Amino acid sequence: MNTSSAQRIVSLLPSATEIICSLGLEDGLVGVTHECDFPPGVEQKPQLTASKIIHGSMDSREIDHAVRKSLDGHGSIYDLDEEKLRELNPDLIVTQELCDVCAVSYETVRKAARRYTADATVVSLEPNTIGDIFENIVEVGELAGVRETAEKVVAGLRQRLDALLEKTSDIRDRPKVMMLEWLDPPFAPGHWVPEQVEAAGGECVLGRAGEKSVTTTFEEVAESNAEIVVLIPCGYDTHGILEQLERTSFPSVLKDLPAFANGNVWALDASAYFSRPGPRVVDGAEIIAKIFHPDVFGVPAEGEAVRLGAEKIRFE
Repeated sequence: MNTSSAQRIVSLLPSATEIICSLGLEDGLVGVTHECDFPPGVEQKPQLTASKIIHGSMDSREIDHAVRKSLDGHGSIYDLDEEKLRELNPDLIVTQELCDVCAVSYETVRKAARRYTADATVVSLEPNTIGDIFENIVEVGELAGVRETAEKVVAGLRQRLDALLEKTSDIRDRPKVMMLEWLDPPFAPGHWVPEQVEAAGGECVLGRAGEKSVTTTFEEVAESNAEIVVLIPCGYDTHGILEQLERTSFPSVLKDLPAFANGNVWALDASAYFSRPGPRVVDGAEIIAKIFHPDVFGVPAEGEAVRLGAEKIRFE
């Protein structure tokens, strides 16, 4: 393939779909995943994946168990429509190796590409930090022949992030923040999320920037003394989080956590702003800055974040 003029692109990752569209390449995007939903309209494109786990009625612990059981057997939680991939005949396939829970495995994609689309370039995006995300945007732009556009997109994102960092650089009263990436069992944040918290003027507890998200315990969450808890379970929007909360009972050990005691618990669209390593991670940092420091940034707009009242939080 001529890497300067990719015409037919398949994205097997929602974040890659967002990157591709941010570069003005939506018309060349011929295939996506069943989870791709941004920008609006991409869900109408041919979908090449499906989930093996139907979790509509499951609670967080049941979903976690089903995923672990599938992956422990060296399986996958996604199916890839290899016949449709052959029919679409892409020049460029964008996927990832970072997380088996996020997308079809890279090895599956690589083998399918070799079998059905011999001339396609397969690129795997492996971001661990915000800087890596920016580099991925430029990489995709380079492969698709729009590097200059990609560099302009990244420059705009960097400018916004730098402006946020400048505003929070002098803030000394930084709240302790627990970003819960799964409800039960609780997951401490990793990768770029701690960077988002720091940029927004908070202190991220239990999470480490650039490293994987890890399972923690409710006891450790309680001992963190977090003043703010932000619920961002991977793959969920705000509505989905509220539905999960109806099936979730937190252990009583969390009752005295400052965030719960003071009603400073929030739900945000994880898929849009935290789970997907794409351009909207900067939006996520800007939104949580409003939660941490409303006196500086103003309060979150309607639709950006939901503050959870006591009626939404159940304890065992």
